[in-house]
Amino acid sequence: MRSVSFFIFCTSMILAQSTYLQPVRSCPAYNNLKHTKNTHDLHLDIQQRYEVKSHHKGQYLIQIPGATPAQRWVDAACLATPKETTLSDKKDTADQALSTRNLLALSWQNSFCETHRRKKECQRKGILFKRAKGDDQLTLHGLWPQPRSRIYCDVPRRYIFDDKHGAWDKLPEPAITPSTKKALQEVMPGVVSNLHRHEWIKHGTCYGTDAEAYFQDAISLTQEVSRSKVGKYLQSHTGKRVTLKRIRELFDESFGRGAGSHVELRCQRGMISELWLHLGGTSRRLSELLHKGKKVYSRCQTGIIDRAGFRK
Repeated sequence: MRSVSFFIFCTSMILAQSTYLQPVRSCPAYNNLKHTKNTHDLHLDIQQRYEVKSHHKGQYLIQIPGATPAQRWVDAACLATPKETTLSDKKDTADQALSTRNLLALSWQNSFCETHRRKKECQRKGILFKRAKGDDQLTLHGLWPQPRSRIYCDVPRRYIFDDKHGAWDKLPEPAITPSTKKALQEVMPGVVSNLHRHEWIKHGTCYGTDAEAYFQDAISLTQEVSRSKVGKYLQSHTGKRVTLKRIRELFDESFGRGAGSHVELRCQRGMISELWLHLGGTSRRLSELLHKGKKVYSRCQTGIIDRAGFRK
């Protein structure tokens, strides 16, 4: 009994120090412990920290300013521990500099869906050639700090475990604004499969910024390629075979002489599956990033630009 009483006493002392925790997902906030009522259908804001008033049977009683009632019950799993909260506060980490060596991986969405038909973003509801979001587009796979071993920076073990086992739905939602989330959904159809959660946990945490800046950079770079001669060329050549040489020439025309030497093709089943852009420096301009990246050899020299829809 003494040990139980001591635990309750310690817990009360900790909570008395006004603990503030940040959500890892936008969970509903209930009026009561039984979760039978949620006035105004209130959900947690992943951008905000909440004061914890009490803890009971796997739930937290938190204070939500402006809400009626202001004190609400949420599942403990919805809130990060103090250590986990740092995942959305990378900009406050003094000892982590902005990554100056990065790889931008862009997928040709048609090819991706051809080889990943069961992914949510590739579902066509039984219609063989129905178009899906991202068809005939270069889409964002990820922005990866280099070297390749630079992953999972200050990430709790349970998230690393979940990520490596493909349980991306258990990973925390990156702390990004609604406008950034909307823009991300346009360039990364895999958001519906929680690809963005995986990319942030594995790679973004090593980028040297918070999630908002990380995804804004990734979105901007993806859009820059898609709007260039490269993106337009791929869209106009679906179903045709193209060469690395021609794609590199288009990168030179779009981003300056020599830019193409920093680009490699990734191929699968005779199709071009991805473009990998090796970037260097901290500029926001793709032309400058490409010229400061490393020059690369590409095993894939030619491939088909897959059409939208599944082959028989």
